[in-house]
Amino acid sequence: MEALFRFTHEIGEIQFPILMFLFKAITILFIVTSIVLFIYDRYIQRENQLLINYPLIGRLRYLFYALRDPMRQYFGDEKFYESFDKVKWVYDSAERKSAYASFSPGQPQKTARLGIKNANCVLNTEDVSDDFSATFGEDSPKPFTTRSVLGRSAMSDGAISPEGTRAFTKGAYLGKFPINTGEGSLTSNFFYTHKYTRECQFFQIQEGTFFAKNVYRIVKFLINPATAQKVYKHMVVTTPAPDSYLFDKTELVFYRVNWDAPMSTFPSQVPDDMPDIIFQMGSGLYGVRDKEGNFCEERYQKTMRFCKMTEIKMAQGAKQTGGKLLASKVSEEIAYYRGVEAHKNLFSPNQFPFAHSIEELFDFTGRLKALSEKPVGIKLVISSQENFTEYANLIQQRLAAGSNAYPDFITIDGGDGGSGAAPLEMMMSVGMNIAKALYIADSELRRVGARQKVKLIASEKVLTPDDAVVLFGLGADYVAIARAFMMSAGCIRARECSGAHGRACPVGLATQDKKKRASFLIEKKARNIASYHEQLLFGIRNLLAVMGLHHIKQLEKENLIFRDNSGKTYMDVERYFEEMLIN
Repeated sequence: MEALFRFTHEIGEIQFPILMFLFKAITILFIVTSIVLFIYDRYIQRENQLLINYPLIGRLRYLFYALRDPMRQYFGDEKFYESFDKVKWVYDSAERKSAYASFSPGQPQKTARLGIKNANCVLNTEDVSDDFSATFGEDSPKPFTTRSVLGRSAMSDGAISPEGTRAFTKGAYLGKFPINTGEGSLTSNFFYTHKYTRECQFFQIQEGTFFAKNVYRIVKFLINPATAQKVYKHMVVTTPAPDSYLFDKTELVFYRVNWDAPMSTFPSQVPDDMPDIIFQMGSGLYGVRDKEGNFCEERYQKTMRFCKMTEIKMAQGAKQTGGKLLASKVSEEIAYYRGVEAHKNLFSPNQFPFAHSIEELFDFTGRLKALSEKPVGIKLVISSQENFTEYANLIQQRLAAGSNAYPDFITIDGGDGGSGAAPLEMMMSVGMNIAKALYIADSELRRVGARQKVKLIASEKVLTPDDAVVLFGLGADYVAIARAFMMSAGCIRARECSGAHGRACPVGLATQDKKKRASFLIEKKARNIASYHEQLLFGIRNLLAVMGLHHIKQLEKENLIFRDNSGKTYMDVERYFEEMLIN
């Protein structure tokens, strides 16, 4: 015991002078830095009057300003959603924690809102069907029947980090729900769950020598697999955009799709080990264009060998302009995927190149149907009933003429939708909210007798099961979710997705910054994403049971109720929308 005391005393004598030296050095450095900044702010710089009047201490303003967005969710009331309880439900569901609430919500629910009618005689949850499928393009040679009526909305690889896209891909595969590529094209990261085999002749591979493979094995044994993979990649992959390659741990090869391979080498059916992918085509035609930027039919057909249907993006809720990707996100890999120049701002055109008129857009839709033999739809934002009536009337005309040149589905993004990069002036000022927009689309398609032919996908601020049930009641056949899936993947809502002002997503989800991305836990987040989807479906079954409905397809407007700010209650929501939508 005495020897132990003597040893610890000696250690303390050794460490204490070192700690004192470090403390003094840091203190001196802080004082010197403060004096230099004081002199610079007061007497030298002439760009900021605040720092002239309040040198040094005025810099705290910019520190607090920088922390405002990342820290707002911890110290401020929830303003964007109905309550923080809904946000917490997403996080808890993703992490497989109990999502039950106690006593009451942390914030009162807003007075004006659509609600749900319960039945006199409710059902047990197990009495509700677990069939949550929807079929698109029933008249197509290859219709698409989903395994869920919920899916991840469009988020491009590029706006999302490679690791984030891989997590979403694995999560969609585990959860058996569709995932939309976004306009950034079908990239290597969407093949994350697809097992490499040497029989897949459409892959371009980079394989190391016997020496390189043994280096990989040694580093893996001595350090860890991640470091071994980095060393091995540095030795093997010598082509541009090295991160566009996936790695097969069994064969020790790096691989990516070779889009120049002959069409005959591509699979005739979507591989079973890939999730259900919806390919989105934006105005930039990324992933389906030739070297001159023109639409390439062959490249599109190759892409559709891995996707279940196509969505033409005309607009989205918070961005009525073309897609925007700042230079900080246009990495060598993103440039390779999209066929553009790296490290330069990438702003897609506002106008889709085959949509100078609705007639031209529908003709192009028919062209894509013929090329893919799969469903094709369009994504838009509704700003008035008159605008959508033009779509509905043209669909009616095409059906009457026996033409299939019309959309199999229409994705409606509400005006309150979000975006990683959008002009602020458009975020909340253009387009109608999803409830009114969905009501218009459903009503107009029924008026022209096309509702059975055209499915409706709804998207805007869906977090919890009740959010989704309301949209299904208003006519949605399928609900696309972006924000909540982002949260389930680890998003902390720091609002730094765009990469502007030199700041990047702090969790590595919405950035191309390699240091931030390196800590992203792909497999863990994939399980969280799948878990969130599972809890959503479970919650929807609970609500259907309370409503006395055996199947989600029984859900209609009659099952909803609306209460306005004055307390006036509309038992018939049709009447509410008729009063709200006045010409």
